[in-house]
Amino acid sequence: METLQGMKRSHHAGDLRKENIGTEVVLCGWVSRRRDHGGLIFVDMRDRSGFVQVVFDEAAMNEGTFHKAESLRNEFCIAVRGKVRGRSEDTINPNIDTGDVEVVCEELRILNKAKTPPFYIQDGIDVDETVRMKYRYLDLRRPEMQANIILRHKVAKAMRDFFDREGFLEVETPVLHNEAGGAAAKPFITHHNAQNIDMVLRIATELHLKRLIVGGMERVYEIGRIFRNEGMDATHNPEFTSIEVYQAYADFHDIMNLTEGIIQHAAKAVKGDGPINYQGTEIKINEPFKRIHMVDAIKEITGVDFWQDMTLDEAKATAAEKNVPVEKHYTEVGHIINAFFEEFVEETLIQPTFIYGHPVAVSPLAKKNPEDPRFTDRFELFIMTKEYGNAFTELNDPIDQLSRFEAQAAAKELGDDEATGIDYDYVEALEYGMPPTGGLGIGIDRLCMLLTDTTTIRDVLLFPTMK
Repeated sequence: METLQGMKRSHHAGDLRKENIGTEVVLCGWVSRRRDHGGLIFVDMRDRSGFVQVVFDEAAMNEGTFHKAESLRNEFCIAVRGKVRGRSEDTINPNIDTGDVEVVCEELRILNKAKTPPFYIQDGIDVDETVRMKYRYLDLRRPEMQANIILRHKVAKAMRDFFDREGFLEVETPVLHNEAGGAAAKPFITHHNAQNIDMVLRIATELHLKRLIVGGMERVYEIGRIFRNEGMDATHNPEFTSIEVYQAYADFHDIMNLTEGIIQHAAKAVKGDGPINYQGTEIKINEPFKRIHMVDAIKEITGVDFWQDMTLDEAKATAAEKNVPVEKHYTEVGHIINAFFEEFVEETLIQPTFIYGHPVAVSPLAKKNPEDPRFTDRFELFIMTKEYGNAFTELNDPIDQLSRFEAQAAAKELGDDEATGIDYDYVEALEYGMPPTGGLGIGIDRLCMLLTDTTTIRDVLLFPTMK
């Protein structure tokens, strides 16, 4: 194989339309397709920016270089020095101008080549997703897959730009925790040899970020990797990326406005200012999001009115009438309300919708609503039946927080794998005083799925978890 010495890349394929005819360029990339026509060889060369056609003309180049071009096959890595010229619709007839360009090669170097012929999904071969993910490094050679990853980068950048502009500070908090907290999820457990203690990989960044609010930092956010030891499906991977945001002296109404703002800002950054299309459905992401209380949403769909006071037995009887499964750890009416929502309402939420007013029983970290303490000042954002964000006015009463943690620990004893234990250190932090605070968490992977019009989370992750 040859080296690049003396041939420093000057352009990417996607840049060439901006160049003048006759400009000398040096390109590096991979051979994707080759066509021969008499004394001409046409090669489609691919780099991260796209494709360009390279022409090897036997009559215009020395014999050794053309002979080298004759050896080119798919997945040869090459460097080319040549001049830009206008590309014809019929590449054999230079008089037909399409406004596109190609490069006429003057010097060719073969830098490397695939020893094993890779599969080509773009050539119509039906490749199972498991195989694609096992050979992810080959799957990423498809332009549409690289486009997904580039969009993901742009989404994260747009989020950073938005929150930096709003005066938030990006921080990093620990991945190893002594106690799982900040979400309802089953953690991964690991062992710290030096201290001889078991620890867990974080299931959320929430509790450490709120410690920073206690410390007076007021506006913080973290884009961080989260780990949950749960099942996998089209929208769940055991490790994923979230952004969590906390703002002192704000409530869930402020955070609702902030959430709408960041989602629309990210969508505009990568898709433009307008609605988006997801799997054939127009999503009016550029318009104000609908806002509705969970109890009202349930009443609209089922006719059941949970505003009325009812006992747990009455709620269970109502669930039985509507064929809503009741789990052993459903010990409060709030559990039944949430089950109704998941059973009947979630599947109807297509356009961006804020569902607020979650029951206390399923919101251990959210502040109670001062007008109706059965419910919390919490909301979730739903689009296309899926949750995209979770937020609330943060609970800052250490006594109430300890009581909520104790209820979670009791649910865990009753078989709720997603319930967490008691984080006494966090309760102590609250004892030193946390100002009124609003908090938000958004799953970046799922948002990228929406914006890339993909149906599986694996297509927006570089290396998803596989068997």
